[in-house]
Amino acid sequence: MIIRVTLPTHLRTLAQVTGAVDLDVPEPVTQRAILDALEAAYPMLRGTIRDISTHERRAFVRFFACGEDLSHEPPDASVPDDVVKGKEPFRIIGAMAGG
Repeated sequence: MIIRVTLPTHLRTLAQVTGAVDLDVPEPVTQRAILDALEAAYPMLRGTIRDISTHERRAFVRFFACGEDLSHEPPDASVPDDVVKGKEPFRIIGAMAGG
């Protein structure tokens, strides 16, 4: 399946891409499968989105698709059908905090 992934500006810069990336992701399409494909295609992103050893999402990184926050979904849960069908991107967003 070809999945479109959008990245925040700093990760696009690190990956040396100018827009969304299209990834060939094996079925079943899950967050883990998408991130595995992303890190395989862009090894410089390893450790930036999820911890290298535990593979847990970094605290200030969020995942969105179809207007839903998927950040707290299990990594092996299926992503929405519109992402799988290529109608919607899987969005990786840098969260902000502070006062």
